[in-house]
Amino acid sequence: MKITKIDVMQVDCGSASNAAFRPVVCRIYTDSGIYGDGEAAIAYAKGSTAAFGMVQDLSSLVMGMDPLDNELIWEKMYKSSFWGQNGGPIVFAGMSAIDIALWDIKGKYYNTPVYKLLGGKVNSSLRCYASQLQFGWCEDKMSALTTEDYVQYAKMAVDDGYDAIKIDFLTFDTSGRRFRFDETNSKVSDKTLLLAVERIKAVREAVGEDVALLVEVHAVLDLQGAIKFAKMIEPYHILYMEEPTTPDPNLTKKLCEKISIPIAHGERIYSRWQYMPYFQDGSLALIQPDIGNCGGITEAKKICDLAHIFDVGVQMHVCASPLSTAAALQLETAISNFTIHEHHVYNLHPYLKQLCIYDHQPVHGEYTVPELPGLGNELSEYCFLHSKRVTIE
Repeated sequence: MKITKIDVMQVDCGSASNAAFRPVVCRIYTDSGIYGDGEAAIAYAKGSTAAFGMVQDLSSLVMGMDPLDNELIWEKMYKSSFWGQNGGPIVFAGMSAIDIALWDIKGKYYNTPVYKLLGGKVNSSLRCYASQLQFGWCEDKMSALTTEDYVQYAKMAVDDGYDAIKIDFLTFDTSGRRFRFDETNSKVSDKTLLLAVERIKAVREAVGEDVALLVEVHAVLDLQGAIKFAKMIEPYHILYMEEPTTPDPNLTKKLCEKISIPIAHGERIYSRWQYMPYFQDGSLALIQPDIGNCGGITEAKKICDLAHIFDVGVQMHVCASPLSTAAALQLETAISNFTIHEHHVYNLHPYLKQLCIYDHQPVHGEYTVPELPGLGNELSEYCFLHSKRVTIE
């Protein structure tokens, strides 16, 4: 079996409320008629166009190769691209898209779900948390403005069966305006931090102690601000503090030594080499690699196995199309150090659901992996019709 063609697409989701969200996906075709789908998880913020180009560039390296040779193909992309070694998000996102599609092909070739090729089912059900509730918890994207909004969205998620929720309390001010980068970092004010604390206190009181609360920070604070903020919210029993500072081993180690809240990182850490310093210094309680930008399933499995050696838990970062969710579920089902699954509010929105043929959703806050060959989902006709597409042959 050989790779014969690759379609690379940058998708227009058709969302007026989130027009900047531009998923980058690919479909790899083979001479046997089997095809596989993958995703470069750089749909949000800046970088989608660069990832779109990177998948195209890497596609030329793998043409004609046997898609079942995922390790060989991964090494070729890593070494022959030149920029793979010590690479960053764009090159690893490109590698990820191709690698995920290869695993989809492999599962279909062997007529089995990918998790069985990764070692089999360790976790029969996957506990989920409702993620990024500052953006609401409903199909219509409505950001939280008042403290009461945060409480309302938290209660809605709990009523849907989730016993864990995650919110970034430092995204918006009371008017719904996003805080600027220069309003946090070293210039973060007590007024801003106290606003976040007020919101956290209200949510904790509303949902009770039995609901796990994760605090997202999106790396907007510097070290001193993160220390101060963590100490202010310690009374509210925070399960994890996610991306409290810029992802950096030295900063994370210093922060870990000063606070009692467990730290999570990973959305912006790529490859096993970049994770290793965190494992060695013990600063992370939870890692959050994104299969769509850390090097794909091939690399993510190695990262998870390394984490297991150091007793570090795993939650795959998921903020992309349902295809990335499917890939995460396959891997999380097969690893012993799985902790919890991220179910992003974006997954509730029709503009994202329409990108794949299946709409897998948690039931009462838990996922079960699809028992279908390959990833268990694939790109829809809508995706092909509403995208900028380049074909590599």
